[in-house]
Amino acid sequence: MFTKILIANRGEIACRIIKTARRLGIATVAVYSEADRRALHVSLADEAFLIGPALAAQSYLSIENIIEACLKSGTQAVHPGYGFLSERADFARALAEQGISFIGPHADAIDAMGDKIAAKTFARAAGVATVPGSEGVIGNAAEAMAVAEAIGYPVMIKASAGGGGKGMRIVHSRADVEEGFARSASEAKASFGDDRVFVEKFIENPRHIEVQVLGDKYGHVIHLGERECSIQRRHQKVIEEAPSPFVDAAMRDAMGAQALALARAVNYDSAGTVEFVVGADKRFYFLEMNTRLQVEHAVTECVTGIDLVEQMIRIAAGEPLALHQDGIAIRGHAIESRVYAENPRRDFLPSAGRLTRFQPPDEITGTANTLRLDSGVIEGSEVSVHYDPMLAKLITYAPDRQRAIAAQADALDRFVVDGLAHNLTFLSAVMAHPRWQAGDLSTHFIAEEFPHGFAPVLAKGEMAHALVCVAASIDHVAETRAWKISGRRGPGIAGARALSVLIDERRFDIILETADDDLIVHFTGENLSLHCWFDWVPGRILWEGVVEGQRLAMQVRPAAQSLMLSTRGIEAKAQVMTRRAAELAACLPRKLAQNRAKILFCPMPGLLKRIHAVPGQKVAAGETLCMIEAMKMEHVLRAEADGILKTVHAIEGDIIAVDAPIMEFE
Repeated sequence: MFTKILIANRGEIACRIIKTARRLGIATVAVYSEADRRALHVSLADEAFLIGPALAAQSYLSIENIIEACLKSGTQAVHPGYGFLSERADFARALAEQGISFIGPHADAIDAMGDKIAAKTFARAAGVATVPGSEGVIGNAAEAMAVAEAIGYPVMIKASAGGGGKGMRIVHSRADVEEGFARSASEAKASFGDDRVFVEKFIENPRHIEVQVLGDKYGHVIHLGERECSIQRRHQKVIEEAPSPFVDAAMRDAMGAQALALARAVNYDSAGTVEFVVGADKRFYFLEMNTRLQVEHAVTECVTGIDLVEQMIRIAAGEPLALHQDGIAIRGHAIESRVYAENPRRDFLPSAGRLTRFQPPDEITGTANTLRLDSGVIEGSEVSVHYDPMLAKLITYAPDRQRAIAAQADALDRFVVDGLAHNLTFLSAVMAHPRWQAGDLSTHFIAEEFPHGFAPVLAKGEMAHALVCVAASIDHVAETRAWKISGRRGPGIAGARALSVLIDERRFDIILETADDDLIVHFTGENLSLHCWFDWVPGRILWEGVVEGQRLAMQVRPAAQSLMLSTRGIEAKAQVMTRRAAELAACLPRKLAQNRAKILFCPMPGLLKRIHAVPGQKVAAGETLCMIEAMKMEHVLRAEADGILKTVHAIEGDIIAVDAPIMEFE
C-alpha cells in the first residue's frame, strides 16, 4: 500500500480524496494555483505545492508542473480526481516514466474510452448498443451539416475529448450548425486542449442513466448498479440519485451486462462509469465511458456501502478486488444535489465572489438516514471565475426514495450561503416538484418545467399561512425584547395584538396572542387559527419551529423595513405592521423599475473574450454582440432588439463584473 499520494486536483474532490487517504493512514500532498493559495484542500493536506498561476492551462493542466511536485514531495502515486488531467493518457504515461503510480485505469483504456469516437467503435465491437452518428471526427461545419442531414435533426455536436457538458451543443436546424460547430470546437480546445468534435443523433426526451464499474489488474470486473442523472442544465448534471426510479431488475441486469462487456473489452482496472442515454421505451444506447471517478459517486457509495476512492487506491496498489458481483446489494435510496455558485434567475449563469456565509446542515452518519456533505470551500472562501462553480454536494440517504427526498428538502432549507448567487432555492423547488417526486424525468426537465427561467415558487395556501406565522413570531420576539429594555414601563405585549402581515404585497390581517410557550395566530375573516412553536433569537438566520404540527426550517434575512423568508423553493418578502400602518402603506405611490433596455449588462462575472460589433453599427435582434467566457464555458450575448450601437465600455480581455455595462445603444 502507498504511504504518500499526491492529489492532482482542487476543491471538493481533493478534500474528498484526502478524507479516505487519512482513514487509510496515507499521507497526502496537495497542489494549488495562485488563485487557490488559501483553498480548503491546501490546508487539509499534509503537504502542499504551488504549481502555477490561476489559469488551469498553466497549473492544474500542466503535467510538467505536477510531476515536479511529485518528485519534490517523494509521492508514490497520484489521484487525479475528476476533470483536469483525470482522463489524459499522456499524464498516466508521464507518471509511469517517473515510477509513479496513477490511481486510475491504464493509459490504453483512457485512450480508448477518453476519445468518444474510439469509444463508440469499442462499444460496437463489444456488442453495446450505440447512438447513430458520424463514424469519426468532423473537420468543419459543412461535414457536420452533411451528417446531421443524413441522420435527421436534432443532433448533438460533441467534443471528442470532452466531458462535464463542455464542448457540447444541441443543433435543431441547418441554420444552427455553423455556430454550434464553432462553439463546440472552441470550448473543447479551451477545456481539453483538443478541438476535435463529432456528431450524433440527439434522443428526444431522454433519461441519463449510468452504471458504475470496478475492475482490478487481474481481469476481475463488477458493476455496482446504476445512477440516474437526468436533472441537468446545459448538459451539466445538477441532481443525481441511486438507484434510478425508472430501472427495473431486468433492465439493471441488461445495462450492467453491457457495461461489463465494454469494461472487459478494454481490460478496465479502476473505478469507471459507463453512461447510457435511455428512451421512454426503455431502450438504452451507449453514450460514453468516463475513465475516472464521477462527481456523483457518493450516491453509489451510500446504497452499496463501498468507498470508491478506497477501491481505486487499493486497485492501483496492485490489490485484487475483494468484491464479487453476487455480493453486491443495493439498499435504500440516495439523492445528491450539487450546490453551485450560479444564478438560476439568469439562466443558471455562474457567479463568483467571497462566501460571506457558508453554513451547511450538520452531517448525520451511522444511522439508517444519512446526511453527507462533500465540499471544497468554507466561510470566507473566494469563488474564482477560473474554475467550476460547484461549492458542495449535499447527499441524503434513506430507506426509500420519498424519505430521501424529504431529507434532502429539509437539508436544503438549512443550508445557508451568502455573498454570491447560488442555486439552493432552485434545488428546493425541484424537491417539491410533483414531476420530480413521481420520478417522471428527462434531461429536458429544467427546460420543460422552467421554460422562462427559474423564479422562486409563489407562497400559496398552507405555506402562505406558515410564512405569516413565521413573520409574526419574529415580530413578537422583537417587540418582547424592546419591552425588556431597562427603564421601560408598561404591560409589555401580553394579550392579543391586531396586526397586518404582507407576504409579497398580499395582505393578511391577524390577531396574535400568546398561550404558554406557543403563539396563536388567528386569521381575521378566514375562520383559521394556527398554533406556532419556534426557536429563534435576533441575528440568527435559521428559524426552526412547528406550525400547527408541521415542522419547518426557514431562512430569515432582514431587509429594509421587511424580512426575506426562504423555504421549500419559496422566497418571499414579509412585512409586519399595525392595521393602520397597512392601510396607509396601501396609499403610497409605487416606484417604477429603471429602463435597462438600451444597455447590455454582463449577466455573469467573466472574461470578455470577443466583441462582434463596433460603435455606429446597426444591429438586428438576435445578432451576436460579444462572447463572455466564465467557468470554462462560452456564453454568447445577443441583441434583444434592433438598434444602433452607441458605446462599447470594455475591450477584449477585460474581466467583467456581473451587471457591469458592456455596450450602450442609441
